[in-house]
Amino acid sequence: MRLASLAELTVSGTVVTDGAWGTQLQERGLEVGACPDGWNLTRPEAVEEVARAYVEAGSQVILTNTFGANRFTLARHGLDGKVAEINRAGVEISLRAAAGRAKVFASVGPTGIMLMMGEVSPEDVQAAFEVQCRALAEAGADALVLETFSDPAEILLAVAAAQKTGLPVVACMTFDSGKDHDRTLMGTTPEQAAQKLTAAGVDCVGSNCGQGIEGFVKIAARLRAATDRPIWIKANAGLPEIIDGRTAYAQTPEGFAAAVPALVQAGAQFIGGCCGTTPEFIRAVKKKVEEAGLPEGGRAGQ
Repeated sequence: MRLASLAELTVSGTVVTDGAWGTQLQERGLEVGACPDGWNLTRPEAVEEVARAYVEAGSQVILTNTFGANRFTLARHGLDGKVAEINRAGVEISLRAAAGRAKVFASVGPTGIMLMMGEVSPEDVQAAFEVQCRALAEAGADALVLETFSDPAEILLAVAAAQKTGLPVVACMTFDSGKDHDRTLMGTTPEQAAQKLTAAGVDCVGSNCGQGIEGFVKIAARLRAATDRPIWIKANAGLPEIIDGRTAYAQTPEGFAAAVPALVQAGAQFIGGCCGTTPEFIRAVKKKVEEAGLPEGGRAGQ
C-alpha cells in the first residue's frame, strides 16, 4: 500500500534510512565523473546490490539511484532522451531490493544550473523536475526526497514539481559554507530553509551531505526550532581525503553512530548517511538506536 503520510513511519520514533549510493557504486566499478543513474539501465544488478545491502543492514527507508536523473544533468552524459526510462528503472530496482521490508523514497537532486545566471528559465527547470517526479511516482515510489540543494529558489521549484504527484515530499538542503558550516552555498541558514520549505508545504524538512555527523546535531536542532515538520538528517562519513589517488573517509561506523542519540535529542526523526557511508554505518546506527533505547519508527508493513 502507498504511504498516506510520513506520520505512519515516525509515529513510534526514529526511522533508520540508508547510506551513500555514489561511493558504493564506485566500489563496484563506476568511474569518477561517469553517470551513476545510467547504471539503472546498464548495470541494474549492481544498483540492486547496493539497495539490498541497505535493507539487510536495517534500513527502514531506502532511496533510489536517481539523484541526477533530470534532463539537464543527464544531457551532460548524452542520456537526456531516457529521463523517464532511467527514473522508472531506479524505482523498480529499489522496490525489488526492498521486497516489502522497507519503504522506497525516490531521490531527486539539483540540476547544477545557477538560476541567477539567467541561462535557463525557472519554468524550464520546474518542468524538468516535473518530468522526473512524475516518472518516479508512476513507477511506485512511496515518497520523494529532494536532496543536496543549496539554492532555495531551485528547491522551491523542485517542491512545486514534486507536490504535483501527490506523494509525501522530503526537502533537504546542504549546509557546508560559512565559518561554522551553517550556511548553504547561497548563504541560506537552517532557520531560513526550514521556514521557506514549511511555508511551501513540504512534509519533512532536512539536511544532507556537506560535513560529518557531529556538525548535524546543531543543524538538526536549528531546523527543529524553525518548523513543526519531521526532521531528516543524512550526514557524510566525515570530510573526504585523497589517499593514493582515491577518495577516502576517516570516520568509522561506530564513531558515526555514537552521535545518533544526540541527533535524536536535537529533533531528528529520520537518520541515515550520505557520502562515504556504507551498509556497515547503517547497521551501526540501527544498533545504536536499539542500545540507547530510542523508540523505532514503523517498518514497511506497519
